[in-house]
Amino acid sequence: MILKATSINTYYGGSHILQDVSFDVNKGEAVGLLGRNGVGKTTTLRSIMGLTPPRKGSIVFKNTEIVGKPAYSVSRLGIAYMPDDLRIFPDLSCDENLEIAARLSMLKGYWNKERVEELFPVLRARKKQKGLNLSGGEKKMLSLGRALMANPELILMDEPSEGLAPLIVKNLAEVIRTIRSQGMTILLADQNLKFCRKVSDRGYILEKGRVVYSGAIADIWGNEEVIKKYLVL
Repeated sequence: MILKATSINTYYGGSHILQDVSFDVNKGEAVGLLGRNGVGKTTTLRSIMGLTPPRKGSIVFKNTEIVGKPAYSVSRLGIAYMPDDLRIFPDLSCDENLEIAARLSMLKGYWNKERVEELFPVLRARKKQKGLNLSGGEKKMLSLGRALMANPELILMDEPSEGLAPLIVKNLAEVIRTIRSQGMTILLADQNLKFCRKVSDRGYILEKGRVVYSGAIADIWGNEEVIKKYLVL
């Protein structure tokens, strides 16, 4: 097991967002955090990264407790974050965005600029384009490319399929499968069950800041009652 969260409770001011949320991720797995907008998926990822630290509970990454550690320390342990707002540098080129991600990381491994560009040929074609001028799909690719350049062991993806055309979503699913074939572990938050079904092994469904259901993605896909109550196809 590479990541284990136990009874985490996270607040925004006085609002109790995550309530005793527990889940785990095994090395090499892709696990989905599922649920409609506003149920706590993004807060869960931010809790792991130390951007919105839990007030109670435990998050252990590779046998190290990370609750209370700042985000840069969590990153240096081997976790990368692809946020829903992407956070690329709009005034830097694709090349510069990738290079700065590699420079800021203290980890070495399989992923470098050449391999990221093989995965996303469009980034090679747009290498001199500023982030500001990329399409939505290209920005997603660049954001994921930046995460890979850090050579993490675990990537957190927040709503990777949101706002993308069906063809780009299909290509993204293929990319995620390719990344996993290189040994990457993935925890993704997405409300699109059809997409998660293509890339995830297991899923945890959140509702009002609590885990209300968990199981194999195939089992979730086959449970019409759960889908109707909690999910978006």
